[in-house]
Amino acid sequence: MTTPPGTTRASWVPMIALALAQVLMSFNVAALPVSLGGMVDDFDVPPTDVSTAIVMYGLVVAALVMTGAKLGQRFGWVVVFRVVVVVFAVAMGLMTFAWDVGVVITAQALAGAAAAIIVPSLVALIAENYHGPQQATAVGSLGSARAASGVSAFLIGGILGSTVGWRPVFALLIAVAVAVFVMSFRLRSDRGSTDVKIDAVAAVLVGAAVVMLTMGFNNLNSWGILTARDAALFDLAGLSPAPVLVVLGVILGQAFFVWTRRRSSSGGVPLIDLHVIRSRTERSAVYALFVVVALEASLNFTVPLYIQIVQGRSAFDTAIAMMPFNLTVFFSALLVVRLYGRFSTRTIGRAAFGLTTVALAWLALVVTNNWETFPTILGLFVFGVGQGALVTLLFNVLVTSSPKSMAGDVGSLRGTTQNLASAVGTALSGALLVTLLGLGVASAFVGSPDLPDELRVQAGLDNVNFVSNDNLRTTLEGTDATPAQVDQIVQLNADARLSALKTGLMVLAAVSALAILPASRLPRYRPGEIPAPDEEAVRES
Repeated sequence: MTTPPGTTRASWVPMIALALAQVLMSFNVAALPVSLGGMVDDFDVPPTDVSTAIVMYGLVVAALVMTGAKLGQRFGWVVVFRVVVVVFAVAMGLMTFAWDVGVVITAQALAGAAAAIIVPSLVALIAENYHGPQQATAVGSLGSARAASGVSAFLIGGILGSTVGWRPVFALLIAVAVAVFVMSFRLRSDRGSTDVKIDAVAAVLVGAAVVMLTMGFNNLNSWGILTARDAALFDLAGLSPAPVLVVLGVILGQAFFVWTRRRSSSGGVPLIDLHVIRSRTERSAVYALFVVVALEASLNFTVPLYIQIVQGRSAFDTAIAMMPFNLTVFFSALLVVRLYGRFSTRTIGRAAFGLTTVALAWLALVVTNNWETFPTILGLFVFGVGQGALVTLLFNVLVTSSPKSMAGDVGSLRGTTQNLASAVGTALSGALLVTLLGLGVASAFVGSPDLPDELRVQAGLDNVNFVSNDNLRTTLEGTDATPAQVDQIVQLNADARLSALKTGLMVLAAVSALAILPASRLPRYRPGEIPAPDEEAVRES
């Protein structure tokens, strides 16, 4: 794409600051799964406790990002951007010196609060600093920066985690935050407006909806999918609180939309301008974005779980196993922009979801406990092509469909969607895999008459989680199991783990296939053919 005649080409230096800010958030999230094994060993907690930190980050971002967008509009994007970059650096300091998993969860909550403002500020500051083809390139650069962060986090995190430890991985982000803060003085933005009001009712509704949805999904396994388990905080006539929270979250989410429409129609300033999803195509883009980010989060949690916890291998091994996926996401996010002039967004979207579906189904068929086989690498490669293309494509659809004045709203919508999807994807994948593992182990014991039920209770297999074969053997040594029974239990547990993984991947493939439906409602136009959105026309539609 070339710059139209008469258009002044802006410096790319401010974009470096914005890209590095994207790196801050994405590197942090990607480094958590790589550090899974190190944290489990350091804090002596199950892997699902560490996954709570991942979920907490996404939860806080999704709950606060719409409010964060209004803070940027009220006080000025650059000023608020600098403040929250400092807050993010403090959070990474807590991560570096964390003494238990509770501090890690707190640090991720603080990082999420900072990211809740960084996310919409990136879109708003791009809109302020770049126009025309440069703006489209800048938006694509955010997708590439996000993907590059995944690559570097897995590689750097793998090397440092295997040699020095997981803590220096997060210490590096303190230095990056300092660089972003210094470079932010090259950014241009207005000073904000005191006329911008924050709709407190809407902020509470959307925040409560996100918290309930995330907490409900995250605790389906520990609290019970239907019947309350002993670990549940409370029960409702024997019913688990997890599905109740999910239902309440959906109800509050609907209440948020009803309230926002009513406030807009009465002349008030809404927390988010719903004109950014006024059409079926824009809503479809949001649905599709949610699905692809949830799929990515599920895979990013599942692979490190199996490599580090089940196989007992190092963080570096995890990095090597995930490298084909992360490299492919990076390059496809960067290169998909070149397809915009040849194919419509609808065609690209459907084809990309077709790739992710085929890749996940293929992985379900060929995966073994060794993630470094060629068939597995091929599956990760194909999934990465589809996923990287989709994230950039769908973000571009939302940005190019709205006028500059709504850039903050688009950013907050993107942030809410991506982070809620990441939290829900991580939570659901963990709950799904543990549930499948539990069913597999229980079924195997029933089918093995020489393994008494008392052994399952003694070994803790009535409340299963993912452990390595060596750790399971150590646990079984303290039971009444004979050496032959120990070997048999270890083998049936290994078989159940692999079966859970294959079934879980096939479920993800089915979800990906269903996402072809919203992708079929994406616009037919090519981005180069999109007319500049008209402010008045958008608001009157």
